[in-house]
Amino acid sequence: MSEPDIIVQKYGGSSVSSIEKLGQVAEHVASTRQQGNRVVVVVSAMGKTTDELFRMAHEISKVPSRRELDMLLSTGERISMALLAMALSERGIEAISLTGSQSGILTNDRHSGARIIEVRPIRVEDELAKNKVVIVAGFQGMSYKREITTLGRGGSDTTAVALAAALGAKACEIYSDVDGVYSADPHLIQNAKHLKEISYDEMQELAEHGAKVLNAQAVEWAKRMGVIIHARKTGRQNPSETKVVPIVKEKEWTSSLATAVTSSKQIVQLTSDRNGQDILALLESEGVSLLQSRLFQSGSSFGIETSFVKDDLPDFPRMRDRLLQLDGRIALDHSFGSVTVVGAGLGTKPSALSSATLWLAQHGIFAGQVISGPLSLCIFVPEAQVPLATQKLHDLFIKT
Repeated sequence: MSEPDIIVQKYGGSSVSSIEKLGQVAEHVASTRQQGNRVVVVVSAMGKTTDELFRMAHEISKVPSRRELDMLLSTGERISMALLAMALSERGIEAISLTGSQSGILTNDRHSGARIIEVRPIRVEDELAKNKVVIVAGFQGMSYKREITTLGRGGSDTTAVALAAALGAKACEIYSDVDGVYSADPHLIQNAKHLKEISYDEMQELAEHGAKVLNAQAVEWAKRMGVIIHARKTGRQNPSETKVVPIVKEKEWTSSLATAVTSSKQIVQLTSDRNGQDILALLESEGVSLLQSRLFQSGSSFGIETSFVKDDLPDFPRMRDRLLQLDGRIALDHSFGSVTVVGAGLGTKPSALSSATLWLAQHGIFAGQVISGPLSLCIFVPEAQVPLATQKLHDLFIKT
């Protein structure tokens, strides 16, 4: 007789933000278990717990140690996992909670933004064999130096996908406060449309440019390991969902010029007329993901123009100080945000760029730097105009 299927379910912070909601999650997990599945649950910290811990750390220290910050932030998910295990036990279901390190989540040695290198789910498999529901703390792992690490914002998604791949799970279900992926953030854009399916490549592009529904590293893992992600809303009995798949065979809106629009605030534009290579080395050591870069000859040295998202960095002031120590003439501009339109071939079409910039200008929005690629068109606009620009580009490219 074959083993029952393994289902991995991930619940975000809004899904476990109170004791009542933890009880609702426990009921849903119990229902999944009663259907004959083996269940692994990955949980985020309750509500705004991570933000509160982060705030306390910065009250104590202007620039807290990244190692100690990881030790502190990793406690949030441990609270959720232990309480959910208790809730399941009260419902007559054997459950055990495990930290990221106990679950075999191995990472590199970068604190506050580590990347998963390997998953060795031996303990998880042992507990499943004992007919238990296994609850894993998301967002965290253990480095090869045996240090506790955290995976950065949205890292619980990555934990879930990586575990699903390592366990050969039948499904990886990501539960949040929205029922999947939309053509824009439905909290901000009223006429955003639900997507039944989206490709790995387009979803990763959205995540890297600000979409919060799924983590970019999680999508990268899913693509590499062939894990189909089911993005759903917590609490729905028969939820609509978005499947993240290798290829979308039939586009839902053939008349639309794009799949979705997303945005990001707090773009940092860095310019220096020297030390370009040294600046890139420093940014690499800080784990910064660059939106674009240009090196140029400046005397006997190389200058640099580059940009990145400040919101992705847990301790930007410390990194800024390191940059200024390296080159006191660095200019840092924080006045822009970005709006990104995602769709196959979009960024390679001159007509798309022309239409977007003219349309924004007609609505009084200044379009600054543009970054184009095979899957996206990313336009920098003044940060205060990001919401309006998002709506207008959605109106232009997404036919409703």
